Amino acid sequence: MRLALSVVFSSLAGYLLGVDNVDFKTLTLLAFGGYFMVGASNAFNQIIEKDLDALMDRTKNRPIPAGRMSVTTAFIIASVFTLLGVIILYTINKQTAMFGAISIFLYTCVYTPLKTKTPLAVFVGAIPGAIPFMLGWVAATDDFGIEPGTLFALQFFWQFPHFWAIGWFLFEDYKKGGFYMLPTGKQDKGTAVQTIMYTIWTVIVSIIPVFGFTGRLELSIVAAVIVFAFGLWMLYYAIRLFKVMTEKGAKQLMLVSVSYITLVQIVYVIDKFIR
Repeated sequence: MRLALSVVFSSLAGYLLGVDNVDFKTLTLLAFGGYFMVGASNAFNQIIEKDLDALMDRTKNRPIPAGRMSVTTAFIIASVFTLLGVIILYTINKQTAMFGAISIFLYTCVYTPLKTKTPLAVFVGAIPGAIPFMLGWVAATDDFGIEPGTLFALQFFWQFPHFWAIGWFLFEDYKKGGFYMLPTGKQDKGTAVQTIMYTIWTVIVSIIPVFGFTGRLELSIVAAVIVFAFGLWMLYYAIRLFKVMTEKGAKQLMLVSVSYITLVQIVYVIDKFIR
């Protein structure tokens, strides 16, 4: 539920950035459609990975491996959530429904199978993971251009340090399930350096709107300074991981990354309405 709510939050932030006048009916539809979309993806994921989930401490108590739910029941739930999500998003506009459907497909049919094959799975998973922020703008405008593309890029690059931090401090547990989450496959300097580099890209993309290159997506100088400061905060913990090379350092980076993306989205929205 926490993951689903974070996705809904991103979608609503994107909607508020793109809309001229808030339509609470559309806002509600987006929230429920996004929630069902994430629920469907997670349900299909847990069906596919049920045997691997049983091997890992963090997932062995999920409904299917714990025996509280049958695969058939889970499949029915996943299918119903898919239909509800796509239909609800379609009532907003066709493009929103299309991107929602693409997200479910990529997460279920590409990202999930690749997790036991290659570290590139994180790259693939970052695509559906970055769609929600962009989805809100598309829901508000029925248009895909530089503005939602920038929102997508911000959340896309953010995914890498976030998930590599998770992959680092859960390395041994992921190994039980045969998952390849770190770019080098190890808790090493190579992974830490890449984490730093993608954090830098995240910070750069986050302040691009202040330069006036992103159409209607704008950012004031004050807001850009605040966003940049949040980025330096996250970068500090990415560099710290490189120095300490510990699971504690990775967990701290993960927690900071969650706070970072939430705070940046809040600043974007507040800046729009007070500018």
